[in-house]
Amino acid sequence: MSSEPVAVAAMTRVQQAVVESVAPHLRHNPYDSYRILRAAGPFVPGPHGTHLVTRHAEAQAILTDSRWSHAEEPQLLHGDSDVELPGSFLWMEPPDHTRLRGLVGKAFTARTVSGLRERAAQLVDQLLAEILAEREVDLLEALAYPVPLTLICEMLGVPEEAHAQVRAMSAGIARGLDPDVLLSAEELAARTAAVHEFTAFFGDLVEQRRRDPRPDLITALVQAEEAGVRLTHTELIGTLLILVVAGHETSVNLIGNGVLALIREPAEFQRLRADPDLAGVAVDEVLRYDAPVHLTTRTARAEITVGERTFVPGDAVIVLLGSANRDPEAFSGADRFDLSRYLPGRETERHLSFGLGLHYCLGAPLARMEMRTILHALGTRVTELSLLAEPPYRPNVVVRGMSELRVRVEGR
Repeated sequence: MSSEPVAVAAMTRVQQAVVESVAPHLRHNPYDSYRILRAAGPFVPGPHGTHLVTRHAEAQAILTDSRWSHAEEPQLLHGDSDVELPGSFLWMEPPDHTRLRGLVGKAFTARTVSGLRERAAQLVDQLLAEILAEREVDLLEALAYPVPLTLICEMLGVPEEAHAQVRAMSAGIARGLDPDVLLSAEELAARTAAVHEFTAFFGDLVEQRRRDPRPDLITALVQAEEAGVRLTHTELIGTLLILVVAGHETSVNLIGNGVLALIREPAEFQRLRADPDLAGVAVDEVLRYDAPVHLTTRTARAEITVGERTFVPGDAVIVLLGSANRDPEAFSGADRFDLSRYLPGRETERHLSFGLGLHYCLGAPLARMEMRTILHALGTRVTELSLLAEPPYRPNVVVRGMSELRVRVEGR
């Protein structure tokens, strides 16, 4: 009997999984599609001649190899756009990437983030007290948005009365990070409007800091520019954009995803309650289990062999971080939420949620600190977490998360 119909059926299933992995109505669970893609191989044909990288080993090899460039992502995902996202070091390669990352990196050192820990704990305690008094809340609005938004805005020096405006601009831009082909005309227009508003708003703040320096990150970047570090105005605005979007949109999803996992795995929440200090290693399991960022891109700058496949200069790949983090070849019980997975002494592969290599997430220490603070507070003060309704998800593919998380919270 011919095997051709079976092969065609299998290919059709894989092609369907490619589509479903980014389908808005399946944002609550892209993992079934990832499972099909991993089974098809480490590299699966993707849109526009790209290949999807589905497995951990190959994804890790690409992310740690400097011969793969990240600079082409705007053209890959937004090639037909009539508006440019301001240039950011996120999409640069050395030497410009090194120059800008060095400037901004000073704001995210372990010492700097440690200095924010007290402020984060104060903010979480205040918000949690309000949540426990109300009992039934949208946890995204009550906790997940306010913590990272407040901290990044305070670091930058954004006035408190403008925090809501910054959040609205950031939301439009975050959706706009998805490939243009997945965006409606209205969403493309909203991104354009958000970029223009962001550029004008932060352009005004930059000019204010030139005239009136303050102890904040915008002032530090302005002064670095004036000291001859070759930071252009466009680069400065682009750097601020990625700090705002990455500085709170991804953390909102990290917090929401972590709380949802605890609700759906009550035994793990009881472990956290029994030992709130487990919060430190629990952060990495939340990042692995349900990553806030699900894909990134790379383009080969040389002939590179990864596994059994050779790429030539110009070949582009889409690295499915969310799929790699659930690869059973890398993680035992990959689909199981296990807060102790990253305890010292356990041999566990690194998750890829912050990336690796040259483009490892600059804000990782801040995101870890925020999530650790929240998990510790939940383990210490909350006795019961339960869903009031199944959470709806935003259509976002790159920065994936819920639009609402209605919960009941009981505690001390």
